[in-house]
Parts: sequence; structure tokens; C-alpha cells
Amino acid sequence: MRIFLTGGTGYIGSAVLETLVRGGHRVDALVRNRERASLVQQRGAHAVIGDLAAPASYLEAVAAADGAIHAAFEFSGRGSAVDATTIETLLEAGGSVRFFIYTSGVWVLGNQPQPADESARTNPAPSVSWRPSHEQRVLDATTPELRTAVIRPGIVYGGSRGLVGDLFKDAANSLVRVIGSGDNYWPLVYDRDLAELYVRLAVHADASGLFHANDEGDEKVNDLVAAIAKQAPTNPSIRYVPIAEARQKMGPYADALALDQKVRSPRARALGWNPSLHSVAGNAARLFEEWRRGKEAA
Repeated sequence: MRIFLTGGTGYIGSAVLETLVRGGHRVDALVRNRERASLVQQRGAHAVIGDLAAPASYLEAVAAADGAIHAAFEFSGRGSAVDATTIETLLEAGGSVRFFIYTSGVWVLGNQPQPADESARTNPAPSVSWRPSHEQRVLDATTPELRTAVIRPGIVYGGSRGLVGDLFKDAANSLVRVIGSGDNYWPLVYDRDLAELYVRLAVHADASGLFHANDEGDEKVNDLVAAIAKQAPTNPSIRYVPIAEARQKMGPYADALALDQKVRSPRARALGWNPSLHSVAGNAARLFEEWRRGKEAA
């Protein structure tokens, strides 16, 4: 299968790229420059040099694909507008495109102290207030000729990147900052497990709609920090930052980090998806070694 992928050098997208290539699929990965083109080519993909905000730079490549996966996001003031442009481009590409998979996130659910599946109402954190409308645009675009799906990953872990990677880095640097009390739950998912769900959705001809993706380990931030701290060379200090203070320094991102969420993924599991890892705290030694190797490779 030929698949067009955005975000192929990003945290989620790079895991998706490697899993697709390993499965024998051709991946046309959108990248911004020759340096990133070299990175995806080394991983077995074909590079398409272009820009999310300039559809003409990649439209031809999309139309030649069997399907498209959007795993990129531009972290700038125009991020939501660029995301909307990309969605419209991928949905309207025509050609041989038969499916489109969009990447959202569990922060659109807001606080969910009781387990929430895909039927739960959205109550997005301020930093992702625009996401539900983008999700709905994708879901509403399903036709007999085009199936669409939205994946809401939990907080991704594995390797040297992401929020959990930042905790390993902070612990190694002897100071971990926790937003709020740390008694809130983070829904989590291992990067390789998440990538497997993307591939399942790509190859499953009847898979469409909304899918949560998390390991259902129900781990508190304090539990993560305690387990990660044990892997550090020296015992790190842990500083609890009141949410009001964190907002002053981090803006609405602080509220997202303080969300209390338990999330379930029944629709993904119905496709046979079964995460290989179900705990960060229980695999902290392994994950610390992954983080260390990734840091050295970078």
C-alpha cells in the first residue's frame, strides 16, 4: 500500500513511518528540507519536500497515494489554521486516496476522573479548544469512497522525546517540576504500540470513526515521577508548582499538564489492538535506557 504521511520526523509520525515501512508499505513522507528528507530516506521512506501551509507543494503526492495519515502539527501561532488547511487538502485530494487518518489527542476530553471511552463528550483544555471542530470535519467527511478516522493518543512515551522523556531528562538533571499536586492521572501510550494502531486502521477496510489510544494503566503523575527518579544517577529534587504560578510561565499549556484523566479505548481494542506495555512506572528501567540511547543518537 502507498501511504502519504505528514510528521514523518516527528515523535508520533516517526514511529508510524517505521512501522509502516516494516510492514512492507511504501511511505511518502512530507518533510521541510533536504536534511529531513535524508532522515526519512534512511528509514526506508520516500521524501516529499514541501510545507503543510503550501498545499501545492504536496498535493500531487497525496493524490498518488492509497491513503493519507496526518501526524504533524506546526507549533506556532498559526498552528490551528495550518492544521485546518492540511485537513482540507488531504480530504479533497481525490486521486486514489481511499482513507484519511487524523491525529488529535485526549486533551480534548478535559478532566475525566471516571473512565471515558470514545462516546464521552469533549471539554477541551484551552490549549486545544480548536481540536474538536477539526475532528468533526474529518469524521463528517466519510463517504462510500473515502473512510476517515480520528485517533486520540494518550500522552506518548518511549524514546527520548515527549512529556515522559522530559521527566527522564529532568530527573537526570536532578530537578523535576510537577504542575499541581501530582495526584492527577495521565493516560499514556507507548510510541510503538500507538504506531501499530495507525497501521491497523490503514489496512482495515471497515475501520472508521473515533479511536482512543492509551495503555489504560491509570498512573498518577506522582507514581511516574517516583519511578523515574529511581533511575536517575542522583536522587533528584521534586518541586511542585502551583497551577496559578505555572500558568504565568507556561500559559494554557499548564492546564493541560494538570488534567486528571482516565481514558479507555474499546473501539481500538475491538480491532485487535492490544498494547504491549501497560505501565511507565513498571517499565521505568527499560524506558530510561531507551531515553538514554535516544539522547545519545540525537
